[in-house]
Amino acid sequence: MNAISIGPFMLAADRASAIVGILAFTVVAGVLARRADGSLSRWSSWALPCGLVAARLGHVGLNWEGFSEEPARILAVWQGGFFWPAGVAAAAALLLPLVRATTGRLAGLASLAAGLFLWHLGVSLHSGVEPIAFPGQPLQTLAGETRQLSELEGQPMVINLWATWCPPCRREMPMMTEVARNTEGTTFVFANQGEDAPLIRSYLAAKSLDPPNVLLDGLGALGRHYRAPGLPATLFIGRDGVLKHSHLGEISPEEFRRRIDELGE
Repeated sequence: MNAISIGPFMLAADRASAIVGILAFTVVAGVLARRADGSLSRWSSWALPCGLVAARLGHVGLNWEGFSEEPARILAVWQGGFFWPAGVAAAAALLLPLVRATTGRLAGLASLAAGLFLWHLGVSLHSGVEPIAFPGQPLQTLAGETRQLSELEGQPMVINLWATWCPPCRREMPMMTEVARNTEGTTFVFANQGEDAPLIRSYLAAKSLDPPNVLLDGLGALGRHYRAPGLPATLFIGRDGVLKHSHLGEISPEEFRRRIDELGE
């Protein structure tokens, strides 16, 4: 699973890499401000928030059709969704009015380069996944029937590991259910982790949700098999039944659909 452990905390690798890149930018800019140009301190204090806002707005602009239906989701930054070229361009543009000396501007660009390098390195190191095949353990349907995931093999599959007590699982479930109901050529499985059928049925009925292929994984076998350290976890599996990509934490609709499209390629 593409995740990094920091003590008791668990972060998706792409988000952890972004944090490392931001820290590197901040540290390098601080050091160069003391050694090259003091105005870099003021620039970096503006460049970081302005760059993040610009990166978010860049992502929103590129995916405006989806955001226009739910404008409030523009603020849902915890889902991810940042277009980094827009952020870097905004931060670099601030060098012109805030840093006058050429050496200071070059130092600012060096700070940006350091942050980008470490972010890209982190993403590259954790971008691959182990090609794990379907597990052998059978799961149960809400009706009490036994089902093997291999019985659903033959087309791309998305498996969502979730639980009713998990806030991000609850937030993304309506979106995933809608996508599943409107996507052909991909099998969707919603594998509940550790809860019983009456509780799951009650929750889905209360929320007016009807996701396909709701399976009970009472002992968390799928989480252990695919090495998912937390919930929610979304697994993208190819036609051959082998894991192609995994996502830990809440996923944005744009990322969810993009990964599904990649499975069909």
